[in-house]
Amino acid sequence: MTSEPKKNKQLFFLVAQPRSGNTLFASIMNQNPEIACTPNSITLEIMKDLFLLKDTDVFQNYPDHRSLDNVLDVVYDNYYKDWPQPIIIDRGPVMTPGNFALMQKHFKRSFKCIVLLRDTVDVLASYMKWYTENPDAFVNKLASTDEEKLGIIMNNKGAVAKELEAIKNAYNYPNICHFVKYDDLVAQPEQEIRKVYQFMGLPYFNHKFEDLQQVEVNGIKYNDTIVGKNMHNIRSVVRKVNNPYIDKIPERIRQKYEHIRF
Repeated sequence: MTSEPKKNKQLFFLVAQPRSGNTLFASIMNQNPEIACTPNSITLEIMKDLFLLKDTDVFQNYPDHRSLDNVLDVVYDNYYKDWPQPIIIDRGPVMTPGNFALMQKHFKRSFKCIVLLRDTVDVLASYMKWYTENPDAFVNKLASTDEEKLGIIMNNKGAVAKELEAIKNAYNYPNICHFVKYDDLVAQPEQEIRKVYQFMGLPYFNHKFEDLQQVEVNGIKYNDTIVGKNMHNIRSVVRKVNNPYIDKIPERIRQKYEHIRF
């Protein structure tokens, strides 16, 4: 006896610099039992690693492009097929030019991406507050001065750089991308979340913006021992909070990144 095949999920994508409201956004959206907004996702990395097999001697010795492409075409559907939620918001830098080209070829359905925006100096102030208040933060083990630590965070191969590249490219596709400014999200959360639902083409869910829960998806929480405690902790209430570390950013770092505004 065979079971009925499971329907493919409705998939959306989330692009943002770290410290730009990703976890807050996920906590809000995951109140809807129909939606799973993921933490950092490995699905894009799976697809990229599979694609890179085409460069190996084994593949080039027997270049079966069709079979490998068939696997690439179903990475997202297979990864999420057993998740109970019918709607997935997958987080990752899918909008970098290289990643988006890969998605255009192998993601065979309509593509919609939510892009969270925050000025990069504010992102760095958030990082600075976090690593100052949490001695076990990964960057504290790699450098001693704030300038060195923030330089490591802004490494051109790191998460911030990748997401900035993705955001820059997303502006070239306004028909498939919806932009949400972090400051607007914390100032008027219901209005901004309603716009997200409208973009997704889904009926609005009655979200709450107080008593927020830390992000947990299908019984799995962030393991922040990997990067340092409290990296993904959020406040219980959505509100704008002034960060005193904005005035403590080293001047050379500020001058280098203050032009990246949204």
